[in-house]
Amino acid sequence: MANTTREKLFAEFPPVPTEKWEEVITADLKGADYERKLVWRTGEGFNVRPYYRAENLEGIRFLGSQAGEFPYVRGTRAHNRWHVHQTVEVASPAEANAEALKLLDSGVDSLGFSILSEEFSAADLDVLLQGISIPAIDLVFCGAKTGRVADLVLAKLEKEGIAPEDAHIAFGIDPLVRNLSSKGDFCSPNGEKCFARIAELIRKAEGYKHIRIVTINARIFGNSGSTIVEELAFALSAGHDYLVRLTEAGLPVDLVARKLRFAFSVTSNYFMEIAKLRAARMLWANIVKGYNPEKNCACKMHIHAETSRWNQTVYDPYVNMLRGTTEAMSAAIGGVYSLEVTPFDRAFEAPTEFAKRIARNVELLLKHESHFDQVVDPAGGSYYIENLTQSIAAEAWKLFLEIEEKGGYTAAYQAGLIVERVKASAAAKDKNIATRRQILLGANQYPNFTETAAAEIGAQSVERPAAEGNVLTPYRGAMAFEAMRLGVDRSGKQPKAFMLTCGSLAMARARAQFSCNFFACAGIKVIDNTFFKSVEEGVEAAVASGAEIVVVCSSDDDYATVAPKVKELLAGRAILVVAGAPACTPELEAQGITNFINVKSNVLETLKFYLKEMGI
Repeated sequence: MANTTREKLFAEFPPVPTEKWEEVITADLKGADYERKLVWRTGEGFNVRPYYRAENLEGIRFLGSQAGEFPYVRGTRAHNRWHVHQTVEVASPAEANAEALKLLDSGVDSLGFSILSEEFSAADLDVLLQGISIPAIDLVFCGAKTGRVADLVLAKLEKEGIAPEDAHIAFGIDPLVRNLSSKGDFCSPNGEKCFARIAELIRKAEGYKHIRIVTINARIFGNSGSTIVEELAFALSAGHDYLVRLTEAGLPVDLVARKLRFAFSVTSNYFMEIAKLRAARMLWANIVKGYNPEKNCACKMHIHAETSRWNQTVYDPYVNMLRGTTEAMSAAIGGVYSLEVTPFDRAFEAPTEFAKRIARNVELLLKHESHFDQVVDPAGGSYYIENLTQSIAAEAWKLFLEIEEKGGYTAAYQAGLIVERVKASAAAKDKNIATRRQILLGANQYPNFTETAAAEIGAQSVERPAAEGNVLTPYRGAMAFEAMRLGVDRSGKQPKAFMLTCGSLAMARARAQFSCNFFACAGIKVIDNTFFKSVEEGVEAAVASGAEIVVVCSSDDDYATVAPKVKELLAGRAILVVAGAPACTPELEAQGITNFINVKSNVLETLKFYLKEMGI
């Protein structure tokens, strides 16, 4: 008979109370401020502790539920088999059909069709879907006249006799977020025509339980610079507005809720994004539950995710593959219904076949090699993730209630609250990127020193769209650095920065490395040097190099004598920069040495200043 006795692992080791851990941490800090050194002050409205223990789970009410159980924090299904999604632009239905068939042979099981022509017809739809088994895959339609396309699709389903339970289709209709955010207003007073049309389509599709008429495009918030909490709160608020408007139109809440789909962006904030998706399901379930649906399944949030476009870069673009991979991991672990990985070259060209192949292969790798689809909510029970889920949910709910007090999403948007909040968050992110508190690899830190802009990168790729009026304008966080660097690449000049390393070898090398990264972010060619035995030797080499900038790299103690000597020998033949923030800065400034770079510098503005000094 099998032994059913369960023994606790490591029971021979006595438990260590939190107080003991805190004592050791305090001792290791050697007087440094605990809160400043170890507590992460997020941009989401809450702080993150350096570690969490079982006691930190006390009071979290959603613990204990399983995947597929209300409030669905662990997932809406008892499995984690998400759909690999890719979108095809439909200019020519025949060409789009050929591409779609190739994608299906390459592992894609969710196809998106972005319709470009307003004249798209039933005949075009037949050509587009030729050879595609509708019951075998998921289909998503967006783009021009999506409501009209929905009519065509529903008519095709009826004509071909496809069983209602076999059609898994979604439409990108979204007057509340997509239209309102891009145009600032509805196409009719208060959107009455839009919502009447949506209600009509929902009634037509009532028998098709897997057809979603509305897709709430929350991606626009994240891609315009919002925080994770804001993206979630605004999405919930918009979803609630749909519930209110459509139930007031006479539709039952069970039907309306099952016709909504949410599309989120997923950033590189790895654990936060996992927690966001878990919190999203829980909050939406509670919102719908408040309308007393007949069945709890109406409370399930249908989530599509797309890896972020906001943090992609046009320089060193292959790094975008890494970003897309970690973001896809967050989405998979967070438990989405479908996922699209943005091709790495999306920011500066129409994605190539290679880029699209890599994008879908990221998901196939996560499924077939890493087996992410074999585990449901692997983050569940983690002290850290559960606390993040609780914190994000609490902050998002607080903002959701604030929007409700303003009259709901539509009223809050028209009053400017949504755009104002997103712009403020975007400005804070821009500042963090400019000062390197937030890193975009290849753009504001560790650039590829030898890279110059590819021919495909034009000014339109790096220029931030102008935002006029009460609208949201997606952009990329790296654009300011990229525009500066592109200006250098296209200037016809090749500015150089020379590292004059002397004094203390260890400090000289450390500061030279910092300075090389600093100036290379602007496309300035850096001339690094191991070490000069004397200031005279260093200045002679600097002048011979023809560098417009000479960076003195030494220790703080050496600068008091070294920097003035370099200034004297350089005799104005180049811009003199001191790497660091030495205590003798006031004395050096009194001698006319005014240029310093250090970790507290605004990298973007400082580089712009030097480029202007060089006439670029």
